[in-house]
Amino acid sequence: MKFFKISISLFILFLMNSCSEDYKILKSVNSIVVTADNSFTLINYEVTFSAYTSDGEEITGEAEFYVNGELIDDNTFISSTIGEFTVTSEYLGVFSSPIVITFHDGTQVNFKKRVLIEDYTGTWCGYCTRVAYAIDQVKVITDDVVTVAIHRSSSVPSNSNYDPYNFDSSQLELLFTSLSGYPKALLNRMTPWTSPQDTNIDQATTLTQGTNPKLGLSMNSTVSGNTVNLDVNVKFSKDFSNLKLVVYVLENGLVYSQKNYTPYYGGINPIPNYVHNHTLRSCITNLFGDAISSAETNSGNIYTRNLSFPIPSNVSNPDNIEFVAFVVDENGNAINARKVSKNESQSFEEL
Repeated sequence: MKFFKISISLFILFLMNSCSEDYKILKSVNSIVVTADNSFTLINYEVTFSAYTSDGEEITGEAEFYVNGELIDDNTFISSTIGEFTVTSEYLGVFSSPIVITFHDGTQVNFKKRVLIEDYTGTWCGYCTRVAYAIDQVKVITDDVVTVAIHRSSSVPSNSNYDPYNFDSSQLELLFTSLSGYPKALLNRMTPWTSPQDTNIDQATTLTQGTNPKLGLSMNSTVSGNTVNLDVNVKFSKDFSNLKLVVYVLENGLVYSQKNYTPYYGGINPIPNYVHNHTLRSCITNLFGDAISSAETNSGNIYTRNLSFPIPSNVSNPDNIEFVAFVVDENGNAINARKVSKNESQSFEEL
């Protein structure tokens, strides 16, 4: 009996040793995101897909990709026919939300599609870092994002919710009465980014894919002394009506302590010397947008708005300013957006 027990023990030990090198703990993944390097492209041109976890870790090499429900060999796809194709990705049994890619024959002009993220935040808001982290992850996955940090609450230093960068967007926020408190983030101006945003990364990235906006923006900015000259150009590849243009002045590199009730950014609370970027300092147009004449929004036309204004007095460092322009439809939804740095000239992002 003693010999039998020893034999069993040795056998178990052998199994443990023989399996130890092959044993691997697979991480748990709750959601994944699939993107395409081009959601609109010419027929017979290759589209490359990528996959990421919700934490922004790229898993392209380990994931599988499906086009219209059919598994493809790798992460590239070519079509010789015009049409839309639905793409999903799978990793460890978890499927991404679908995206749509379109192949066209070049007879229509299409533009890069960017998602606008307006982050209503505050230096006093401990949970606002969750949205900041989510935006960081979106930017890991795609460059096709334009972000604006709208700091809120009080401009009174004695107030517990004091924020030195407070911007009065209260009239705009009346559109979102169902979204009480902060943080809150809006995608393309009117779509709430589902909370918790850090587990809904794909809601933002998906808006960079799919149906083409059929309008694109370019800007030329010149800063001389205290004067900004900004040309905003909008090109149309279909007929539109009831459009409005919104133009923001943002500032980067603003340093101020940030409350933090999340595990992100090391879980430090408050975060000293936190750098606040893309901070809204001024809206040059009406906050809801300035109307663009329908006579200017026909297919093939380019609408140009020439703006000249002084650098806003609340800007701390003129070297850190940037400008954002976006076009909204009659319901206030942003159709497309663009950001430009100081003293930069842009071309239209035609595909």
